[in-house]
Amino acid sequence: MTSKAFRGHCQDHHQHSTGLRAMEENADVSSHTEGLNVLPREHKPMEITNGHSTYKPVINGVVIGHNGKDHTNGSASFRSLPISALKQNGLLQSLAAGGNKASPTEDAEDAELEKAKQEWETLDNIQPALSEDSNPTPLISFNEALQYFQTTDLGDLLKNIQPTIRRTGLAAIAHFLFGPPRLHRELLEERDLVFAIAQCPIDNSQTVHMRVLQTINKRLIGTRLDCPRYGSHWENIGFQGTDPATDLRGTGFLGLMHTLYFVMDPETLPLARDIYKLSQHPTQNFPFCVMSINMTHIALQALREEALSKECNRRQQVVGVLNEFYVAAFLHVYQLWKTQQKTIADSGFVLKEVELFAKKNPKQMLRRLEVFLKERQAGGVPRGTSPDPQGQQPSPSLGERGAKAGAGQGSRAEELHFTGVCDLPPDMEGEARLI
Repeated sequence: MTSKAFRGHCQDHHQHSTGLRAMEENADVSSHTEGLNVLPREHKPMEITNGHSTYKPVINGVVIGHNGKDHTNGSASFRSLPISALKQNGLLQSLAAGGNKASPTEDAEDAELEKAKQEWETLDNIQPALSEDSNPTPLISFNEALQYFQTTDLGDLLKNIQPTIRRTGLAAIAHFLFGPPRLHRELLEERDLVFAIAQCPIDNSQTVHMRVLQTINKRLIGTRLDCPRYGSHWENIGFQGTDPATDLRGTGFLGLMHTLYFVMDPETLPLARDIYKLSQHPTQNFPFCVMSINMTHIALQALREEALSKECNRRQQVVGVLNEFYVAAFLHVYQLWKTQQKTIADSGFVLKEVELFAKKNPKQMLRRLEVFLKERQAGGVPRGTSPDPQGQQPSPSLGERGAKAGAGQGSRAEELHFTGVCDLPPDMEGEARLI
């Protein structure tokens, strides 16, 4: 074979080999593209001309070549397409998702599902309407609220107070000879402050007043959020309407001060919550805050009639004694209400008897409270809290007289309801005053 013929044979063999390699490369590219592209691809017959493949894969109408000219044309085609077209062919989605073949429709559904889940979680955390200030109002202690009144000019209110009972004739002489001792002179100013607070109405413009209201609500129901100034939510803690101010007639802001003391003192807070729980009982329920205001009224009457003067003189304070007497009266009602299965129909008789018993036995009332709190701190079950009707009865005469009155005046008991005390004269003794 001549050298010229040999070179021609080698050239033909080289062209044939090159054509086979091009076919293999095209097949590899086609296979790789098929794995990445989730959309159908157009197929054209493969042709071989002069040992080179003329096959060009087509993706969504875009021709991809292998030589320099074809690469240039292919790049131009991609540059002319909008980004939305690239997203639709699935190539970018597959690369970004690591081979995940989720469709745009499925992605949209997942996004909607995630959004709905977030909205549901947010809805689950929604609380009742808050005040205008997004930051919750800080709690206020009894001493802080009392200091506010001590530093406020209450001159106009002091003019209208009646700190003692006006007695004339034989009643005045008998009280002077056989009645309780008079309050020490150095305690008169503190006593007058108490009655001045009892004349003070709620003032929406006073921050301290609003903090007292919010603190009572938070401590009773166990929340950290504020509640609106007006609304039916106040009925949940035992007010009679949407505005607590309408229930304070006769005791003024002192009614809230006593409730504040009850829920802010760590020793009495558990008792306050026990009473509040009983007030929510299906059959033994009663309005907690209204009952509390009645206890304030009983304490005020005992102070006005000088039944607490001896204890105040011994301790050299008025406010502290009055606070404890208020709690003792509430404890007395709680024990009686729970052990004797009282209901709201019995409220008139209960309050009348508790008031008479408290005025005649103030020292015994305070002593019972002291023992109750000590037993509770020791971890035992305080006496008088057992639901057994045969348990301790704080006032035996109350049970006997209440049973007789209930049997003879059942219809009358059903008609009793809590009314304002402002229309009742302050010197009425032994009458049931229901606020």
